Amino acid sequence: MARVPAAVLKALGHLPKAPRALTRRYTTRRPHPTPELVARPNPWARALGLVTVVIVGAWLGLLIVGNVRVPVGPMNTTMTLRPSLTGGTKINVSPLGALTLDSHTAPVRLDVNVDQLDPERAQALVDHPERLSGLQDEVAQDVAHGTQDLAVRSCVAVVTGAAALGLAVYRRPRRALAAGGLALTLLAASGGTAFATWNPESVLEPKFSGLLSSAPSLVGNARSIVTEFDVYQKELARLVTNVTKLYDATSTLPAYAPDPSTIRVLHVSDIHLNPASWKIIASLVDQYKVNVIVDSGDTMDHGTAAENGFLDPIEDLGAPYVWVRGNHDSRVTQRHLEGLKNVHVLDDGKAATIAGLRFAGIGDPQFTPDRSTIPGGDAANELAGARLATSLRDQKAAGTPVDVAVAHEPVAARRTDGEVPLALAGHIHHPETELLPYGTRLRIEGSTGGSGLRAVEGKHPDPIQTSILYFDRDTHRLQAWDEIELGGLGLTTAEVSRHLVEENQPPDSTPSPTSPSPTP
Repeated sequence: MARVPAAVLKALGHLPKAPRALTRRYTTRRPHPTPELVARPNPWARALGLVTVVIVGAWLGLLIVGNVRVPVGPMNTTMTLRPSLTGGTKINVSPLGALTLDSHTAPVRLDVNVDQLDPERAQALVDHPERLSGLQDEVAQDVAHGTQDLAVRSCVAVVTGAAALGLAVYRRPRRALAAGGLALTLLAASGGTAFATWNPESVLEPKFSGLLSSAPSLVGNARSIVTEFDVYQKELARLVTNVTKLYDATSTLPAYAPDPSTIRVLHVSDIHLNPASWKIIASLVDQYKVNVIVDSGDTMDHGTAAENGFLDPIEDLGAPYVWVRGNHDSRVTQRHLEGLKNVHVLDDGKAATIAGLRFAGIGDPQFTPDRSTIPGGDAANELAGARLATSLRDQKAAGTPVDVAVAHEPVAARRTDGEVPLALAGHIHHPETELLPYGTRLRIEGSTGGSGLRAVEGKHPDPIQTSILYFDRDTHRLQAWDEIELGGLGLTTAEVSRHLVEENQPPDSTPSPTSPSPTP
């Protein structure tokens, strides 16, 4: 090796030294962490997190867009897949309850909501009876098409939901795609499991809940319905025919052109969960230009929260709705109605002015479901009527006299005699009119629901009854009323009869029926 000359070494010794900071910059290095010190996520935790994201995202996707609206025969339905631990099929028939079928075992459940009967499709069956023979095949095809559409939409929903949530959580496209793929795999596996465990015999043993818990006693044994489907098909066709005719019955009722100064009140009562009543009421409101609807109670059958959805059409009837509680209603019913727009609930003598008339009312003291906690019989209603009469006297003393008192029980309404010109009631399921000793006219309405399910208990079906009351706009006094009666289940009669108060009746006059239609 060559030696460095001494002169060069001497010259190097006179060079300035580098600054200390600069020396540290180039000589000091941070030590690399050892592999043992790096925190790596647990692979099981990562997998669990991904599965959680997939399940939540898929569920959100199904909840938001994973449903299809499917016409099944004359009905409109909504089909949806929902996560479930047991699987099966649930058919919701609001407000009556639900049927549950053990159709399959898988982590997904099929929900079918029966939304409503389509009047146009039902009318088409009535107009073309030959189509009834093919109704079974038509329904089967509708269900098949609906489930196919549901399968496609559910795939899109779970993949989109899982991928979107994966992208939001991980912020990596590859992780989002992995979440979407895993969601599709899980749905396919669930579908395969459902197919492998499919039990078509489950329709023979449905489980009923809600008001449908009494369905076996009403419609017969499910097994006999399936094994004797020809008979069931004919009865189903008859039911569709009757309901459709019932919906359309009021379209040909004669319209009345009252004096412009009259106030028109539609009095209904004892609807008892008959969905056809809402169509009839809406038709009468439109035809007779009704200013206010008065319901004297028993709109429900049991007063349960499951029935509350039945009341929702009230908001769209086209007129203010005045209501008092009947013995088949409940506080749950009352609170739900108080939350609906355009509804005026009267209780404890409360008064309200609607459409130019002042109403006061009281609810039935023996209301469902806690009617057993209150003394029964006429005594309770006598006390309720006495409280209403006291409220009427107080209103009169305050200079705001009541024009119409409303109670469900006629016993309670009779206690208002002498305190109000007109009292309205229901409960007895047939119309009556009575002039009380001290001048109050008591008008009792029949059942606007045809007694509900009770319509089939007797030898002949109960008719659907309601009335239009005409009041003078200046005096607020009743001038006349029209009794309207429609044939019950299986009948298509429609009859309107005019009644005048005594001072408006000509000599030797009697109520004249108008436009009766024959029973087929």
